[in-house]
Amino acid sequence: MRLLLAEDERSMSRALTAILTKNNYSVDPVYDGEEALRYLLTGDYDAAILDIMMPKVDGIEVLKKIRSEGMLLPVIMLTARSQVEDKIEGLDSGANDYLTKPFDTKELLARIRAMTRVSTVQADSVLKFGNISLDRTTSELSGPKGSVKLSGKEYQMLELLMQNPKMLISADRFFDKIWGLDSDADISVVWTFLSYLRKKLESTGANIIIKASRGQGYSLELKE
Repeated sequence: MRLLLAEDERSMSRALTAILTKNNYSVDPVYDGEEALRYLLTGDYDAAILDIMMPKVDGIEVLKKIRSEGMLLPVIMLTARSQVEDKIEGLDSGANDYLTKPFDTKELLARIRAMTRVSTVQADSVLKFGNISLDRTTSELSGPKGSVKLSGKEYQMLELLMQNPKMLISADRFFDKIWGLDSDADISVVWTFLSYLRKKLESTGANIIIKASRGQGYSLELKE
């Protein structure tokens, strides 16, 4: 799952990015409202975390703009303010949730899970396709021959495939959604991680494969 984190306080941004990445989220951190808008309007995100007090454009204006563009992705607002009026303004502008600083990171993670659960096609903690299952809380892939732990990027790729079984996903979409717009990596990392996933699927006795369609992308299919 890919998140945009808009927080101008660099130390907090680094800390939140580390925590979210450890919990298998792909995170693009930005530090002002203009940057947040540019990323949200051009990227492919599952949710956003917006600080209200940001340089250039504040979080409320960012939120109003993306809602006016028809973007329905879940948004949680962060702020040092605690006044009821500020919370009402954020929620009335289209926010899904609200957290006042300082907050416990466990609460933030719980609220992200809660607000994205509504918009997720398969909200269960375990995704299933064919004879395999993917535990979203432990990043563990299981099949008839056993279980294997997936790395963060492996987990994110397989989650995307299992949420969209039999649907083509291009290498560009994998790259943009999991590595992000500003990644220094080369798109060849997509092929490398798909190779890792194929080996792990085989090791668990999976009756599904990651099928490549030349020039189009990849899909999760049942073996024939």
